[in-house]
Amino acid sequence: MPRWGWAVLTVSTLWLSGCGPQGNTGAGALAPSGMPAVQVGVIEVALDTITLEQVYTGRLEASRVAQVRARAAGIVQERLFQEGSEVRAGQTLFRIDPAPYDVALASAQAQLARAQAQWAQAVAQRDRYLPLLAEGAISEEAVANAEMAVRLADAERSAARAAVDSAALQRSHADVTAPIRGRIGRALVTEGALVGQGDPTPMAVIQQIDPLYVNFTQPARETLRLARALSEGAVQGRQAVEVHVTTEDGVDYPLAGRLLFADQTVGDQTGEVTLRAQLPNPQGRLLPGLFVRVRLAQAEVPQAVWLPQQAVSRTAEGDRVMVVSADRRVSPRTVTVGGQRDGQWLIVTGLDHGEQVMVDGFQKLRGDGPVSPVPWRSPAATR
Repeated sequence: MPRWGWAVLTVSTLWLSGCGPQGNTGAGALAPSGMPAVQVGVIEVALDTITLEQVYTGRLEASRVAQVRARAAGIVQERLFQEGSEVRAGQTLFRIDPAPYDVALASAQAQLARAQAQWAQAVAQRDRYLPLLAEGAISEEAVANAEMAVRLADAERSAARAAVDSAALQRSHADVTAPIRGRIGRALVTEGALVGQGDPTPMAVIQQIDPLYVNFTQPARETLRLARALSEGAVQGRQAVEVHVTTEDGVDYPLAGRLLFADQTVGDQTGEVTLRAQLPNPQGRLLPGLFVRVRLAQAEVPQAVWLPQQAVSRTAEGDRVMVVSADRRVSPRTVTVGGQRDGQWLIVTGLDHGEQVMVDGFQKLRGDGPVSPVPWRSPAATR
């Protein structure tokens, strides 16, 4: 036989041996029918403790709000704060003309001095009568009248002291101070304005925005479920239920809050319960009145995993996923679904750590032939 004939025979033999059952089982492996193994997208199961959360719409509210009002009538002389700044409790914000109150205080102090003198005179006269009564030089009635005069003078002295205190209090109201610590808004009056005539005049508003309150509503059934989860220890390792918020622009606020209380009544029209959480705001990034998305932890599920919805088949017989075995064969597996979030199902039982679950390529499967698994990437991740 010619040399080239032997060469053709050798190559043909090698090609046939490569197509046999002992050939390559990699990405280009052949199925028993002679077709290459189909490529499917898979996710490797990584079991972990997963916190179940519910999302609600909430609104931020200042933890304390104080309206600064004029408690003394008069002309505003000065504004002593910068609008939008932080003020401390007791800081003077406005000064009302104190002249009328200084005059009233001086008059009250003069009346007190007069009452003090009259009381001292009455005491001295009584003290002179007492020795005379012992000698029989004066009647008991005169001594009794002197004692009564002392008591009347003492009462006048007490009334004069109260008048001084009242005048001093009115004088102090001429300096309008901050009742709480917080951020003050714009001034509602200007210098030269007449305030305090009739009803107390609003002058400014102070809001304490660290911490803030987050108010939101929750269906009553979910409130009962949360209370049951707390009593059963389903929210593990927490002294209080954590609350996380996302602002209207989609940014997650980095600091966690805590749930304070749930209202004791259910709304007649909505069937919902009002809840309140407290949120730290040390840098003042959040403002009262903003709408936020509130994420509230409901329970913690151990040894669970999130899978894309397309990986789970929900049927009347149960929920199933397709698991790729070590020999690259695909088989169905019954699982338990515990909830959903953002296009994913929470799988709580049925899978082991490290297993590969098929997510993409179902339409390529042909019988029970082998597959070539590759890591699956979501369409959003590939953009």
